[in-house]
Amino acid sequence: MNILQINSSARSSGSESTRLADAIVARIRAGVPNATLSRRDLAADPHPIIDEATLQALFTPAAQRNEAQNARVALDDALIAQVQAADVIVIGSPMYNFGITVQLKSWFDAIARAQVTFKYTPTGPVGLLTGKKVYVALARGGMHRDGATDTQLPHLKTFLSFLGMDDVHFIFAEGMGMGPDAVTKAQAQAEAEINAVLV
Repeated sequence: MNILQINSSARSSGSESTRLADAIVARIRAGVPNATLSRRDLAADPHPIIDEATLQALFTPAAQRNEAQNARVALDDALIAQVQAADVIVIGSPMYNFGITVQLKSWFDAIARAQVTFKYTPTGPVGLLTGKKVYVALARGGMHRDGATDTQLPHLKTFLSFLGMDDVHFIFAEGMGMGPDAVTKAQAQAEAEINAVLV
């Protein structure tokens, strides 16, 4: 089993979403001791955002790209290869301003490539990253679950399904900014959810 862990907090230390992602990975590896782990910290090693030069590189045929364009596309290729090789993907995703972080958005933009990780058909898009199990650790300062302010969860569900990843489990730690008692409660709830999905 190949596990890919994506930490998308802007903080390299002290992140609750990363702590939960670590806990999920540890639980998986306890059951599968020979599992391999690749970890990508998008704070320590941020992926470049899409800009005009990136779009030009991606839409230039490979044989016609210059050296700089080849180097830029290779950055995305490396992330795509990691995802393709993974059997299990664990994502630490804090909520920033009701959505995902810019770090995670840049990773999403890199791995979404037509004819590689999804394709368009006469009946609509089809995801090509199938057969993977995904766990997403969601950390929020407030309480948003099942509410109108939770735009993070629909985004994650839509994007992962678009790429063919439908076996997805979400672990919630909410109220992390609401005082010590709320933090204790949120962490206990998240631990219970991990226990429930990783039996």
